[in-house]
Amino acid sequence: QVQLVESGGGWVQAGGSLRLSCAASGRTFSGYAMGWFRQAPGKEREIVAAISRLGRTRNYADSVKGRFTVSRDNAKNTVYLQMNSLKPEDTAVYYCTASKTPTQAPDYWGQGIQVTVSS
Repeated sequence: QVQLVESGGGWVQAGGSLRLSCAASGRTFSGYAMGWFRQAPGKEREIVAAISRLGRTRNYADSVKGRFTVSRDNAKNTVYLQMNSLKPEDTAVYYCTASKTPTQAPDYWGQGIQVTVSS
């Protein structure tokens, strides 16, 4: 089992920045690719970013490329999502995930954290 706990969400004005963190416990953190999903009201859940076990591969949704950066610190069992130039359409609940590879469906999910961007 892997437990994932997100932090760092909140409210920000358009153009601002937030950094989400996800602390993992349980099985070996470096054995999992990590990802961030989000779900906006009335919309389906979508992948935002993913990072491979050692951080060598990073994938992003087209909607966040150039604005969001995913990173990880395996010594701290933590994955991050730096979000810059935020837009109102980035408003969603953001979920941290763990999976075997960056492109596979997640095996574990965090509880989610709200990010609200006001115009």
